[in-house]
This record gives sequence, C-alpha cells and structure tokens, in this order.
Amino acid sequence: MTDGPDAGGDWRSRLREQGYRLTPQRELILAAVETLGHATPDEVLAEARRTAPSVNASTVYRTLEVLEGLGLVRHAHLSDRAPTYHSVGGREHFHLKCRNCQRVESVDPEVAGGLLEALRTQHGFVADVGHLTVFGRCETCEEP
Repeated sequence: MTDGPDAGGDWRSRLREQGYRLTPQRELILAAVETLGHATPDEVLAEARRTAPSVNASTVYRTLEVLEGLGLVRHAHLSDRAPTYHSVGGREHFHLKCRNCQRVESVDPEVAGGLLEALRTQHGFVADVGHLTVFGRCETCEEP
C-alpha cells in the first residue's frame, strides 16, 4: 500500500484534515486490514487483538467506517454475511469468488472492460468495480 501505516504520513494527514485524531486503534485496525488482505470485521478484530487484546468489536466497526469514508479501505460482499474489507493502497480490482472452495481472486478491472463499456453506453451506468463480486466455480472445482 502506498499510504499505509509503514509508508509515511499521507493517510495520517487525511485523518487530521477530516477532523479525526490519529489513534493507536485506527493505526492498528488499518494495519490488520493490510495484513489480512481481505477480511471481515470479525477477522480484523481477531488480528487486532493479537497486538492489543483490549480492542473491542464496536471500535473495529466504527474505525472501518471512518477508514472507508477517508478512502483508505473498501468493502465488498464476498458472502451473504458481513462485508469483507480490503486496503485501497494497491490496485483497483474486483473479485471472483468460488462457491465451492471459497477461494477469492482479485482481478484487474480491464478484464471486465467490455461489460463496463456496455453498461456505460447502453444503460448510461458507471459501475463501481471495487464493490463487484462475481460468484461461480474456479477452474480447479470445475474439473471432473
């Protein structure tokens, strides 16, 4: 990530500019999201508690909301349960989710270029690719 906890003060400046204090919990939760790659709030909580056992669930949920509002994390729905958060410091991507083995693959938006262009020209609609998840079966699970 280009503006994560180990990369200087850009994200810290964004927090302050928006009127938020830089707290150890915010730094810890952003680091947990980055470490896990794609994680539900419960998974972020478990990771954060490895460093700070006193962190509670409400702190994680509130902090993820703040971090998403600042554009530091995004969420996608990779299941019918809690949203899955990921850092936005890397490349923009959408997700492929295998319904059989549960594997999640991050895919460059260019792969869906034809679909995105058709949505734009035929329907006047600009898709938010970062929230897109395509469900199906991976190549391994499709093999007989």
